[in-house]
Amino acid sequence: MGAIRECSRSACRQSAVATLTYVYADSTAVLGPLATYAEPHCYDLCEQHAGSLTVPRGWEVLRLAMPSTPQQPGPDDLLALANAVREAAALPVHAQPAQTQRSVHSVLEAPTSAEGTRRGHLRVLREPS
Repeated sequence: MGAIRECSRSACRQSAVATLTYVYADSTAVLGPLATYAEPHCYDLCEQHAGSLTVPRGWEVLRLAMPSTPQQPGPDDLLALANAVREAAALPVHAQPAQTQRSVHSVLEAPTSAEGTRRGHLRVLREPS
């Protein structure tokens, strides 16, 4: 699960619900459901900006079917997440080979964690507004 993406329009802080892509060769703008991940040449739009989209004269707008409700995580997604957490918790703490000699670390290298502690791998995401 990724972070919630915001509308690409300047000064708009709403959650994105649609992705806009331009097909310059066909003079067409394609507006469809929010893409799985952000593309560099696509624009994520909120519901208001997706509904009020206008294109240059002579261009066509192809509006793909939008889901009526946002897709919620299914039982398979939640089960996969729970299994991943269980597998991470089951890893032995001393999985790294023991060092007999103190190694020299570069200035930019991150410090190793203290023995017996783990860093969390889960993040808390904010609710879409």
